[in-house]
Amino acid sequence: MRHVRCRRVAAGRSLVSGRAVLARGRARLTVSPHADVCLIVEGAYPYVVGGVANWLQDLIGGLPDCRFAIVAIKPDATPMPWRLEPPANVVSVTEVSLAPGLDVVPRRRRPADVAAIAGMLLAFLGEEGEPPLAALFAALTASREPWTPAELLTHPVLFQAIVAYAERAMPSASFHHVFWATRTLLGGLLAALLTPLPIAARYHTISTGFAGLIAARAVIEHRAPAMITEHGIYLLERQIEIMMADWIGSHAGQGLTLDADVPGLRELWRRAFRNYARLCYDHCDPIIALYAANNAVQARLGAAPERLRVIPNGIYLDRFVNIPVAQNPEKPLVALIGRVVPIKDIKTFIRAAAIAHRACPTAEFAVLGPLDEDGDYYDECRALVTAMGMDKVIRFTGRVRVDEWLPRIDIVVLTSLSEAQPLVILEAGAFGIPVVAPDVGSCREMLEGAQGDDAYGGIITPLVDPEATGKAIISLLADPARRVVLGKSLHDRVKRDYDQTSVIARYRQLYLPDQLFSQQV
Repeated sequence: MRHVRCRRVAAGRSLVSGRAVLARGRARLTVSPHADVCLIVEGAYPYVVGGVANWLQDLIGGLPDCRFAIVAIKPDATPMPWRLEPPANVVSVTEVSLAPGLDVVPRRRRPADVAAIAGMLLAFLGEEGEPPLAALFAALTASREPWTPAELLTHPVLFQAIVAYAERAMPSASFHHVFWATRTLLGGLLAALLTPLPIAARYHTISTGFAGLIAARAVIEHRAPAMITEHGIYLLERQIEIMMADWIGSHAGQGLTLDADVPGLRELWRRAFRNYARLCYDHCDPIIALYAANNAVQARLGAAPERLRVIPNGIYLDRFVNIPVAQNPEKPLVALIGRVVPIKDIKTFIRAAAIAHRACPTAEFAVLGPLDEDGDYYDECRALVTAMGMDKVIRFTGRVRVDEWLPRIDIVVLTSLSEAQPLVILEAGAFGIPVVAPDVGSCREMLEGAQGDDAYGGIITPLVDPEATGKAIISLLADPARRVVLGKSLHDRVKRDYDQTSVIARYRQLYLPDQLFSQQV
């Protein structure tokens, strides 16, 4: 099977499963679905390795009799290499650029029609009420020649609507900033609404945001059910990014900044993503999180409680069977497994390692993970290691095969600022290694059980606390018997609650309920 990268191009053509299909602004196919499930993912599969991308690869591969279509969202039209090769049961991959090209010659349109659509578009950004998704999509696709993003984004009537919106909503802000923020958001919104979608029996988005908006559109356009699995809470992640950003949505060097001189601009972005999340939750059932605490967050953000459920990530325990232990009792190894990036807070691990090394000088420490994602941060970490006199104690390995290192590791440590359900804890548990982790995401639930009454599989520490992390490491280094007990407890919990075969079976029941029922009968 040749996986064709389906792209929306100037003439409205889209390649689907090796065939050229005249899209004319949206998919208008009347044939039966060519996929059982259309997965909608933003900024991950098949462009990166790890995290959500690997989860999707395992999910697709674990259901070989289920036909998948992929809608892969990326920032712009710049070609992005695929880091993962889709399995044979992926029938198409459609790439969606959030920055649609503006080189298409616009058709003549009635100013009144443009004004009506402009009003609905701006309602997504400027109002707290229910965004008019169904009405907007109907207006965009009602004519014989459905709209293109370029026709709207370059139309003088839309420009005047943005001027009026800026004067009304943010009169003291620079119009330059407001215009490019609005233009960037509307470009992504139009791309999500006008890109031709694969025909599928059901749609599964892996986040809210633009992916969630596409899922909501699919329910309206194809009258097919949609569901969502959130690994983290996308809306909260975007709000944090917006709050911390020095710039956002910089478009071709226009210099869109977010600072004290741009009042209301951050709220413009936050409100847009709140509206997208609300639409996604309203149109998806079930609404899945990896652990119960995130279900509670989804409910707080507007998800219907009766639609919520938990399906954790899983791990194939068979990978770790019959691998001999290679630990060195004379030189116990403490390892952080993760990318060297700020979100993983490697500096806290380095400081904790220095504290532990003073008490246990025979211990060795390693950071196992890619070094090239943030070169400046890696340089800062190396400088900190040197400043603390730990050059001969802490090793940075770069990317490794985790299963080749796990037999040597005595303690796994996480110091991340944010996590959902860390795979590294499952990997450590599969091999019976105790874990020290901060109280973020589902770390506590994974180490202490969902109700907190199971046998512990490690130690939870406060966030960004080198001293507490160092003390936890020291306590485990000093007590090998305790390490064995904690490691076994974690292994038993992973086997019971996080077996990948059981997780795949739950998704099979959601994707192919009739087939599953017939198999059971």
